[in-house]
Amino acid sequence: SRNNLAGAYRKAGRITEAIALLEQVITDSTRILGQDHPHTLASRNNLAGAYRKAGRITEAIALLEQVITDSTRILGQDHPHTLASRNNLAGAYRKAGRITEAIALLEQVITDSTRILGQNHPHTLASRNNLAGAYRKAGRITEAIALLEQVITDSTRILGQNHPHTLASRNNLAGAYRETGRITEAIALYEKVLTDRTRILGKDHPATLETLNALAGAYKDAGFLNKATALLEGETPPEG
Repeated sequence: SRNNLAGAYRKAGRITEAIALLEQVITDSTRILGQDHPHTLASRNNLAGAYRKAGRITEAIALLEQVITDSTRILGQDHPHTLASRNNLAGAYRKAGRITEAIALLEQVITDSTRILGQNHPHTLASRNNLAGAYRKAGRITEAIALLEQVITDSTRILGQNHPHTLASRNNLAGAYRETGRITEAIALYEKVLTDRTRILGKDHPATLETLNALAGAYKDAGFLNKATALLEGETPPEG
């Protein structure tokens, strides 16, 4: 479907195309199925995610708040789609610097998601990963690290070590290690994540490039300037 194609564009980093397609899908879906149809709601949620990825945070938040209101009324507060939208809104709050609101919302989402879907459901895992990110942004690094280590254990067992969600949590843990000065652990983990992301997603994928830049920064923190330069120039970093 066009909604799935838009999702593929978004995953590939082709955000402008994803937004244009989703806006058209929503126009058509609203006309044919109605604004309150679950498919229309899902597309509006996806559009908000694309806005967020494009840095259009104010629009993302406004759209998600409206989607949650509609989704709660139509599907119920405990419906997986409503939970997903609440999780996404917390992520948008976090990106907008509204950390206290993000943490409060995520903690509630995780409570509800655990009760409804189970602790090991991918949606619950994703919310726990997001909460760790919010803790990290709030300076609660010890809690962030403890939560991420647990999420990675669970995610590896349930989704597999190479699943994009597991890779994202491992990348986030490396960042938390780096922030607390555990630079040797950060570098070792970043190197593994970069190898895995390159193999699974490709070297030009935005997530791979994110890890590459973070690893280069960690090399600089550790004083390995030659390694950082080689990595950023597309060469294999020297040993040692």
